[in-house]
Amino acid sequence: MKRFIIYIALLVTTAYTACDPIENRLDIGGAITAEELNITATPIVVGGKNSNKVVLDNKSPVLSSWDYGVGVTQKKTDTVLLVVTGENEITFTGLNADGTKITKTLNVQIDELTYEVPLEWGYLTGGSEKEWTWDVNQSGVWGNGGYMGNNAPAWWVLPVDQIDGQAPGEGAGAKMIFSLSGAKLTKVKADGSTQTGTFSFDLTKVITLDNGDVWAKGKLSTKGVTVLCGISPNEGGAPVYEYDILLLDNGNMVLSYPEPGVGPWGTAWFWMFSAVD
Repeated sequence: MKRFIIYIALLVTTAYTACDPIENRLDIGGAITAEELNITATPIVVGGKNSNKVVLDNKSPVLSSWDYGVGVTQKKTDTVLLVVTGENEITFTGLNADGTKITKTLNVQIDELTYEVPLEWGYLTGGSEKEWTWDVNQSGVWGNGGYMGNNAPAWWVLPVDQIDGQAPGEGAGAKMIFSLSGAKLTKVKADGSTQTGTFSFDLTKVITLDNGDVWAKGKLSTKGVTVLCGISPNEGGAPVYEYDILLLDNGNMVLSYPEPGVGPWGTAWFWMFSAVD
């Protein structure tokens, strides 16, 4: 009898232990402040001088977003290319585990452009800042046509004097200023009012036709502002912030935007710009 009672007691104890919930005491850590960030932005030194390649490193327990003026990276550690000498600002935004954000700006000194900067930066900004407006030498400066088929407006074609009907103040007399420092884009309307944002390139996003010809040499993206008449009418006039670069040289720029999901010869929008002399 005594052995039976002990056996029953053991069964009860085991059952109680098995059903006892396990408490999760994992501590994900508290939020840190900007002053507690452990981040660095270090130029690669070549020949005793700070080159225009900078190593970004985040050793803090936060998610990363680095804005280095001419682009953004979310990598914890990355090497980025700057395009202007002198003092450059790099802004880090960290995301804490509790969802709060912290920001800190680092200044780096670039002595020389040791590593080649894509020509497109020079074309667009003139090495400092450069003004662009509608290419009035074209019969149509904006409109739609076939994606990967046309290289300019071909179906619905608007001359510059009809642009105000789509984007008031952004037709004749309006311009854009692309600045190298900070990759800043300023849109100046005909009445003198301005909108300012930033721009960036991604020259890896090349679009090639079936015959091997390059239709687009990369993408131009803007943030906080569009190019002149940067809208997609068939999407309710939605702003467009990413453009395929069909042409960009010292004097001319042709951009395109395909409506979502289209294939070759689907509806795309085209912009025809020229540099201001």
